Amino acid sequence: MIQKNVFKHIAENMNQLSKSQKKIANYLLKNANMVPFFKVATLAKNAGVSEATVVRFATTLGYSGYPEMQQHMQASIQQQLTSMDRLKMSSQVYDDKEKAIYDIFNDDISNIKATMENLDVKAFHKAAQLLLDAKKVYICANRSTASLGIFLHYYLDMILGNSKLLGSSEVIPEQLYSLSEDDVVIGISFARYSSSTINTVAYAKEMGAGTISITDNLLSPLFQHSDVTLTASSDMPSFIDSFTAPLSLINALIVYLGKEREQEVEIRLIRMEEIWSKFGSFYKTET
Repeated sequence: MIQKNVFKHIAENMNQLSKSQKKIANYLLKNANMVPFFKVATLAKNAGVSEATVVRFATTLGYSGYPEMQQHMQASIQQQLTSMDRLKMSSQVYDDKEKAIYDIFNDDISNIKATMENLDVKAFHKAAQLLLDAKKVYICANRSTASLGIFLHYYLDMILGNSKLLGSSEVIPEQLYSLSEDDVVIGISFARYSSSTINTVAYAKEMGAGTISITDNLLSPLFQHSDVTLTASSDMPSFIDSFTAPLSLINALIVYLGKEREQEVEIRLIRMEEIWSKFGSFYKTET
């Protein structure tokens, strides 16, 4: 796997490229903030070459194909892009107001497909086992990923009864006071990565606790601090993060854990139904 910045790698290898490949290279270097989110057809059209040339360009640079090169391009720029940069990028990529609506749906569908195709099943099972064996599970999800953390915590605590959603960075140290080697910390973060989440997972690793990260790719700074890394595609040229695929991954994890603890979950849900009924938690139509 090529670890260096993709655009630097392209510039360093200009001399070995063909004439048509240099057209791609020049286009990429001039539009670095936008091209990482282009499909092959879009890049080929804008650079004035064939789709096959784009694929050969990627393999010439040492990548397995365009998808791998695209992943590295995204990783190279996402940490540096501000929300304003991404807003400008969105207006350029989704320039057709009517078509853009369907393009956004299609991008989310592509993210789910990419996540499913790249799923590391062994890592998924290992993460599940760590959670099943954990004395206590802590979930760290900050900024935009807070919504994912809330969703995961709600169902994980219903299944295991031992999870805790960590609060803001100011109170995390106090909340981790009792962290032990029998516990597991889940860190959820996508580019631009939250320093607080990275620091929390790094601390948990240092203390000997199990660590699981849910992030966008193996170039994520969470990777080096995690016993298990589960990746989900969140690619979208917009100022917001696309969490359709990460949520789908979390759904799969919750359902899998529920099946593994089916009897305990059934007992817990029967009891919860009684409590929900007493509190009138759910709306009922009058009969």
